[in-house]
Amino acid sequence: MVVEEEIVHWWKDDKGESHRNALRLEREDASEQNGFPRDGIVVVRIMNSVSQQAIRLSPDEALRISTQLLAVSKDLLNQKRKLWQNHED
Repeated sequence: MVVEEEIVHWWKDDKGESHRNALRLEREDASEQNGFPRDGIVVVRIMNSVSQQAIRLSPDEALRISTQLLAVSKDLLNQKRKLWQNHED
C-alpha cells in the first residue's frame, strides 16, 4: 500500500483541546491474479484521535468521486470570488 497524499486538519473543541483529523489517499497497484489482470485499488482513509475508517474504491469509482469533488470545489471557489467582487464594489 502506497500513501499518495495525507491532509491533516487540526481543530479545537469547546474545551479548547486540540484534535487531529486526517484524510489519507492510498493505492494498491494493479496486479495479475491467476493469469488475469486486476484493477488497482484506491483507499480513502479517514483518521482521528480515536479511530479510523477506510473505503476501498475501484479506479472507476475513484474517478467518479474526484470528478464530483472537482466540480463542487470549483463552484465554491467561484461563489467566494463573487462575494469578494460584491464586497469590493
